[in-house]
Amino acid sequence: MPVIVAALGYFVDIYDLVLFSIVRVPSLKALGIGDASLIDDGVFLLNMQMIGMLLGGILWGWLGDKKGRLRIMFASILMYSVANIANGFVTSLPAYGALRFIAGVGLAGELGAGITLVSEILHTRIRGYGTMLVASIGVSGAILANFVANSYDWRTAFFIGGALGLLLLLARFRVAESGMFRTMEQKTSISRGNMLALFTDRSRFFRYLNSIMIGVPIWFVVGVLITFSPEFALDLGIAEPVSAGNAVMFCYLGLVFGDLSSGLLSQLLQSRKKAVLLFMAMTVAAVALYFLQGSSSASFFYGVCAFLGFAGGYWAIFITVAAEQFGTNLRATVATTVPNLVRGMVVPITMLFQFSRGFLGLRYGALFVGGICVIAAFLSLAALEETFHKDLDYFEEFL
Repeated sequence: MPVIVAALGYFVDIYDLVLFSIVRVPSLKALGIGDASLIDDGVFLLNMQMIGMLLGGILWGWLGDKKGRLRIMFASILMYSVANIANGFVTSLPAYGALRFIAGVGLAGELGAGITLVSEILHTRIRGYGTMLVASIGVSGAILANFVANSYDWRTAFFIGGALGLLLLLARFRVAESGMFRTMEQKTSISRGNMLALFTDRSRFFRYLNSIMIGVPIWFVVGVLITFSPEFALDLGIAEPVSAGNAVMFCYLGLVFGDLSSGLLSQLLQSRKKAVLLFMAMTVAAVALYFLQGSSSASFFYGVCAFLGFAGGYWAIFITVAAEQFGTNLRATVATTVPNLVRGMVVPITMLFQFSRGFLGLRYGALFVGGICVIAAFLSLAALEETFHKDLDYFEEFL
């Protein structure tokens, strides 16, 4: 039951997370924003959401180790559900930005808490399958988001996302807290959720930093190549109109199969690092194909978006690796902050993209930023330890 609830929570999380990328153009136009400002105002709103997720990741991660994985998972669902319902009523850009920030804070908590809970309740041999199911079911929420956005007004799409989250809260009464957390809770001498400890020890700091950096290429793809796919399609010479919603849908459809494949490959190879390495290499190939496709058809472009999604389908493995690097008294803090710091990296990524496209152009500006992200990720992966067989029932010791 915890695996199913965590997966459904992530399903709603992803629905709400990508919905803005899908309805960016129609929602901004409905608020009176002109075509010339769609990219800049879109970056502003995306960054407000991502800054919220960055701050929310710190808040929920600390609370996850202090108060429990289960409470935080459902508290975060409640926050982003209410924020998205309110988002359906916005009439101005500042209000839109404020609610994207609040929704971002809420969206930050569900995945890390869910992955931590699943990792701690499942046996070492099968926990990879559990996190694989959470991610593969969860990312399919993007497909529903595209369907709803194409079938209903953008305001209604936000209402539906909020309602789905509120319905999921009913499941909280059938899920039990992690046994590892309950055991730790009884040991009053154990320091829990001490985020400063991640920065006061060299080994912990680099484990933390490297865990973050291996996920950055995924959000370069989603935050730049997919979110601004209509603009890239025009730059590449694709005559047919390309919809951001369809690009998101095909990307996340690829992510579903990518997460399933990377999870199964990790179990087959009995290695997290080898699976991540293979999918990072595929990401490089997919980005190259994205820019080398030339003036292809819209259908081929969407196919490339699906390949980008599949190659980035090591998201669950990446968060699992981060969670497995640390003891029980820091695990929720790490598992919650790491994915949100990666998502929050969209802010400097898009800022650098905006700067670099000013003198390199749209295409080469994106390649410049993507190259930095990929190189950093490969170096970080090489520095991390293999955690496939690691026993997670231990505590971090602070001096």
